[in-house]
Amino acid sequence: MTTTDGQADEKTGDSALGYEQARDELIEVVRRLEAGGTTLEESLALWERGERLAKVCRRWLEGARARLDAALAEEERSEAAEAEEGDGDR
Repeated sequence: MTTTDGQADEKTGDSALGYEQARDELIEVVRRLEAGGTTLEESLALWERGERLAKVCRRWLEGARARLDAALAEEERSEAAEAEEGDGDR
């Protein structure tokens, strides 16, 4: 299905979008909403699309945060293990 703004309206396909693609499309949606000149129905469709895109971006950012947290935790565990090994040598 295609929305009034010409974008593919595949809710299940949104999760396949990369962060940059979703962000860029969200920027375009916001620009169009701010520019005005759309009907109420078009504005609502754009708003809904923007909400879905924002959710995709949020999921990507949350995933990135989780990966960073995991990497930092692993680094801390490695450093702690090395420190314990160093203390045992004394």
